[in-house]
Amino acid sequence: MKTRSGEIDMTNGPLAGKILLFALPLIASGMLQLLFNAADVIVVGQFAGSNALAAVSSNGSLINLIVNLFIGLSVGAGVAVSYYVGAKDDDGTSEAVHTSVALSIVSGAVVMIIGLCVSKFALIAMDVPEKIFSDALLYLRIYFLGMPALMVYNFGAAILRAVGDTKHPLYYLTIAGVVNVLLNLFFVVVLRIDVAGVAIATVISQYCSAALIVIHLLRDKGQCRLYIKKIRISRAKLMRIVRIGFPAGLQSTVFSLSNVIIQSSVNSFGETAVAGNAAAGNIEGFIYIAMNAFYHASQTFTSQNVGAKKPERLNRIFALCMVFVLIVGVLVGGLVYMFAGKLLLIYLPDDAAAVDYAIERISVIVVFYFLCGFMEIFAGMMRGMGSSFTPMIVSLIGSCLLRIVWVYTVFAVSRSLTTLFISYPVSWALTSAVHFIFYTIRKKRLTRSLKGQF
Repeated sequence: MKTRSGEIDMTNGPLAGKILLFALPLIASGMLQLLFNAADVIVVGQFAGSNALAAVSSNGSLINLIVNLFIGLSVGAGVAVSYYVGAKDDDGTSEAVHTSVALSIVSGAVVMIIGLCVSKFALIAMDVPEKIFSDALLYLRIYFLGMPALMVYNFGAAILRAVGDTKHPLYYLTIAGVVNVLLNLFFVVVLRIDVAGVAIATVISQYCSAALIVIHLLRDKGQCRLYIKKIRISRAKLMRIVRIGFPAGLQSTVFSLSNVIIQSSVNSFGETAVAGNAAAGNIEGFIYIAMNAFYHASQTFTSQNVGAKKPERLNRIFALCMVFVLIVGVLVGGLVYMFAGKLLLIYLPDDAAAVDYAIERISVIVVFYFLCGFMEIFAGMMRGMGSSFTPMIVSLIGSCLLRIVWVYTVFAVSRSLTTLFISYPVSWALTSAVHFIFYTIRKKRLTRSLKGQF
């Protein structure tokens, strides 16, 4: 089942076990990353109060808005590398790897500069409450100093995922996460540097994870080995990466824009609502990460099998990923729904009003979170088949535009947080339905095209 260095043979043999073998370390990685991110929120909430918690958490949607376009390019990098691996094109794989690393360095620098320049104006536009504005701005500016490392890690992890290696990113993330937690406690509890200390700890841990993944690629014995002297951008490989990655990143960016608008609506209810919303969103992230691993699996397995000219395996990949997402979404979502009150006390031990706001959000969203997983699988399969523009358009209209319209129509008429949060499951359901139609069309066309090559 496994090949060299933890790689997975995705183009031959049974699929269920291999998809799980791919996804489980990815789930663990995502869970750990959320736990370590939650450490920022928990440490600040426990030792610095709810205002500091709101300051750290209120800019998450803004960070995603700026970062996600470039993170989307790492999706394109993973699809490109996995395609050449499936086609057994060693030279193409090597060029894609080195182009990806070069692109990650450039992207990191660009995001850092943009973030530092627009942070203040963006927070003003989001109507961040005055009590937490200065701390939110300080956190944001320090956080963006870590962007070069964040990009290098994400592109490096995408390269390893392309060959089925999801374990090593887990190991490196664990090490960096432990560093983050220890530094959080040191800066906040010992030195009494609350918001700035959490941001500094995050940046240091990001550079730690980036260094570890670069060292791994430099020492890799397979076709994904990195050579410093070969780091350059191949125009042909860049075009393949951008063709898949740019629509994926643009989709994520516009998603984040819709979330910024929703966050702004939440901000209008005051800092207590902001803190409750942040805590609930943090908990919901565990459901999303667990399902998102199968999005990456669907994308990578599909791309390798397309490269290997084996379209007959795609239906099985799709069916298995959808079943796994349903099981995970219902199971984890149900557990969160049942134990929400106790979980929220970890984040908000002394703020009952904020807990009430958080429960209001969780009660509306988590039961339907599996619909978000369905939506992701459709997009992953489409991108793995080489089509990224169509899922972008469907997602932008079905989710992002609908949520924005919802804010200015339904929410404007019935102005409550419950009304605001209902926009999420409604958008997931509609987007999944439209995705299904286009996925079916794309699958038939691809099958005819590949069969015609024989």
